[in-house]
Amino acid sequence: MRYRTVGRSGLAVSEVGLGTSNFGIRVERRDAHSIIGAALDLGVTLFDTADVYGGGHCEEILAESLGKRRKDVVIATKWGADAAGLPSDARGGSRSYILKAVEQSLRRLATDYIDLYQMHVPDPRTPIEETLMTLDSLVRQGKARYIGVSNMPAWQIVEAQLIAQQLGVHRFVSFQARYNLLTREIESTTFPATDRYGLGLLPTLPLAEGLLTGKYRQDSPVPEGTRLANLSLMKERSVTEAKWKVLERLRQFAQERGHTLLELAMSWLISRRQVCSIIAGASRTEQLVENVAATGWRLSTEELLAIDELTV
Repeated sequence: MRYRTVGRSGLAVSEVGLGTSNFGIRVERRDAHSIIGAALDLGVTLFDTADVYGGGHCEEILAESLGKRRKDVVIATKWGADAAGLPSDARGGSRSYILKAVEQSLRRLATDYIDLYQMHVPDPRTPIEETLMTLDSLVRQGKARYIGVSNMPAWQIVEAQLIAQQLGVHRFVSFQARYNLLTREIESTTFPATDRYGLGLLPTLPLAEGLLTGKYRQDSPVPEGTRLANLSLMKERSVTEAKWKVLERLRQFAQERGHTLLELAMSWLISRRQVCSIIAGASRTEQLVENVAATGWRLSTEELLAIDELTV
């Protein structure tokens, strides 16, 4: 396992992190403990969760699994979204909401500090000054060590970083967003802002909800038990004819070089200088092992240019 720092901060994380959003929902508690234990053995140090995942049970499961190993890892949790991942109706960016949310997460995580405390979704009704000043107080108290954002558009990231500088408070060091070989829009919409203001990327859905694992083919039945086994979900995710063609070109590109589509997807992500750690979920220990091993292909400049021609 290799390690990187998050944006312009001193926070070091493993190149592959473990996303826990399925724990306690589609992944049973016992299986989640096994996956987390295997992650620790593989050198994974970043564990990403949120207070709405499983109604808070994901944070509890993570705490149970880590035990005395808590001090060896980076816990990244989020606040401010409802169960559907939308902005909370209770003004998630407000001082009162944040102070309550952080105490609840600390209790569930059985810890007295959160390594990376992230705003899950923007709060359009609360001034960002209030949010930043509240987060700064948490950092100064030692309850949060670093702060980050998720699902925030570029203009709000710029506004937040500038206001933090004006106020003399701690700034965001990271941002989470969907990013993979099939979803590259943030390169033009967000990267200019995050590069300028020093936020590192923690990409979510690195395998495009399974499409980049190599399990699916356009003219073959969807494997039972997979995330996309429900054809209505495939339609919902806009698996278009054009996307299938891109997938097939990428599959062929990888095979010609002795690699799998999964290895291409993970190795391409880790080649991006903005990426600090890939937030990859796993429902089985075997998937975790595959995800970690898949980053071993160090793509050449020529290969990266060829991938751009296939996907952009």
